[in-house]
This record gives sequence, C-alpha cells and structure tokens, in this order.
Amino acid sequence: MYLLAFHAGELVGGAQIMHRQVPLLGSVGYLPYGPVIATAAADRNEICRVLGGGLAALGRRRLRMLFVQPPEGAHDLSRELIRRGFRASSAGIAPSGSIRIDLTATEEEIRRRFARRLRSWPKKWAPRGVTVRVGDSHDIPLLAALMTHSARHQDYDPLPIDYIEALYTELAATGHAALFVGEVHGQPVAADLVTVCGAMVRGRLAGFDRTGEAAGLSVPAAIRWEIIRWAKARGHRWYDLGGLHEEVLHALLAGECRHSDSWPSSDQAKVAFGGSPFRYPSAVEMINSTPVRTAYDLSRRWPGGRRLVARATRRFRGTAP
Repeated sequence: MYLLAFHAGELVGGAQIMHRQVPLLGSVGYLPYGPVIATAAADRNEICRVLGGGLAALGRRRLRMLFVQPPEGAHDLSRELIRRGFRASSAGIAPSGSIRIDLTATEEEIRRRFARRLRSWPKKWAPRGVTVRVGDSHDIPLLAALMTHSARHQDYDPLPIDYIEALYTELAATGHAALFVGEVHGQPVAADLVTVCGAMVRGRLAGFDRTGEAAGLSVPAAIRWEIIRWAKARGHRWYDLGGLHEEVLHALLAGECRHSDSWPSSDQAKVAFGGSPFRYPSAVEMINSTPVRTAYDLSRRWPGGRRLVARATRRFRGTAP
C-alpha cells in the first residue's frame, strides 16, 4: 500500500505501508521509518500535513490498526500524526533506535573503537579460512535459507523469498542494495543485505548458520567489517548496523555501559563495533475501533499480554531487530 505526495508533478514524499490480515482484527498496517520527504522539497511543513492527513485517512477508513515509526529527524511528522488523532505507541512495531559507524574515520580509527574481543579478529579471519564476497541475485535463495536458521534461533518468522527477491532486484538495479556472503573454507554460512540511501548504508536482512565450525569464527562480524570497507571506498558517511532493543538503546544513550551479558546476542554483536547510538522520533499508532483499542490496552497491563504483543510484533515485522 503506497501513499505518495506530489508538487507540480514531482514526487516530494511518500510511504510504503505494509499490511496483513490478522484473524479477528482485520487489516493491520505498519510503516517502518516513514513517511519520507525529499530533502530539497520547498515546503516541508505542507508536505508533512498532506502525508499526515493521508495516513490518518488510511487509519480510519481502510485499516483497523496502523502503527508508524517516523524516520530519523522527523519529529515534525510525529507531532503532525499526534495532531491527526494518532497516539504515542510502545508496541515496538519497529526498533526505536539504532547504532551507526562514522565512515569518515580511518579503518584503524574504526578498529580501535571495537570491543576488545572483536579488535583482533580482522587479522584472524583469513588464516582461519573466513572470506567475504559480494553476492548477486543468485545468492537470494541462500540468504533466505540462512535467515531461516536465524529465525529459529531468535524466534521470529523469516520473510518470504519472493519479498527478498523483489527488494533486492528493485534496489540493486540502481545501486541501492548490496548483498555480502561470508564463507568458511568456501562454504557459505552467513549473509547480509544492506540498502543504500544517500550517505547512509543500512543493514536490512541477515542470516547465519551457527552449526559447525562457523559458530566460533565471528563470520557475521567479518561481513560487517567488509561492509565498512566497501562503504568507505564508495564515499558513504554512515553505516547503520540496524535496530537495537529498547533496554540496550536506553543503557547506551544514558552512558550506563557498553556491554552486558544480559543483552540479546544480536545487540551485543552490533554494539561491539563501537558505533554511536541514536533514537528515532516517537512511534505512533491509530486503533480506530474502540473495542479493539480497549482490548489492546488491557493486554498491555499484564506480563502475559505484553509477551504476546511483543511476540506478535516480531512476527508482524518478519525479522528480529
């Protein structure tokens, strides 16, 4: 489902709303890191109002529930949506923040910021048979299979292969996506798909087969190190490693610590690269049906209900943060 804003025939903003039919609820939609507005647009405030009105109309007329996580820096969109009848959301339909690496630093400077256990790995990978190559469309089934391994380990539903193929095909054709494959002695065991938008390279989809020798070789980290070098060579400014869980993000932004064994392993792996954490604008939601809204709010008041909501949002996104 698409929402597009034009000015004088030129596309100046838009959103891609993902939606699914949920038993007993009907159509539920979510918009991760959108809508987006062209940086060169002449009247951002007007575009913000138009997109806000369009999303409110979708939330009232076509969707039973609509969750929106505006992109970085778009606090004005959060405020506009609140004005249009949305409310602040804690559903976690998309990660509320992330961590990124400044690629203007030298490779040596970036490595010095790595966690101690990661710092020596770049010199170990090659002698231990770990290599990373840039993949292509023929590797999409491999990525899908590796994501299934990760889904079992982290308890989420993997994305269907046709979605992954469409995402890669559409973006890679214009240089806005790249796929990296990590191998151990020539055997592929991990893969990472990134997207490129302006100066930002962002981790999107990843999978890892933890069985066998690969489990102790930090192959996903080898892929991320290669992505850093690849992105630097192409003049990009930032590498966003992907979303963080709220408890990890809060600890990092508060300066409480840079590591905890209690953190999810996926977050520990991202934080080990020594990047800078940041938070997105407030997520919002519209639940138009009063009975559904009441039932949803009540479910959030007890631990079992919160666990069910957390599990549902993971499955709805089709990927772990």
